[in-house]
Amino acid sequence: MSDFCEHLDSIHKIKTAKEFVCEECIKTGSTWVHLRTCQTCGVTLCCDDSPHKHATKHYHRSGHPVVISSEPGERWLWCFVDKMMAEY
Repeated sequence: MSDFCEHLDSIHKIKTAKEFVCEECIKTGSTWVHLRTCQTCGVTLCCDDSPHKHATKHYHRSGHPVVISSEPGERWLWCFVDKMMAEY
C-alpha cells in the first residue's frame, strides 16, 4: 500500500446514491448490509459484508476504482486498486 492514491485524488465531485438500494440485489430479490456508490459511473451496490458483494464485483468487472459509503453519516471514499481510504 502506498501513501498516495491518484484515484482518490482524481475525485473532484462526489457522486451520491440516487436511491438507497443495491441495484443488483433488487433485481434478484436479495438483501444487503451497507451501500457503496461508484465514483466513476454512479451505480449504488452492496458492500463486502453483504451476501453478494456487488460493489467489489462491479470493480472487478468494470475497473472503476473508487466508491464512497452511501450510509447516512459516513463520509469516506475507498480505492480498490490502492486499498486506501480517505474522508471527504
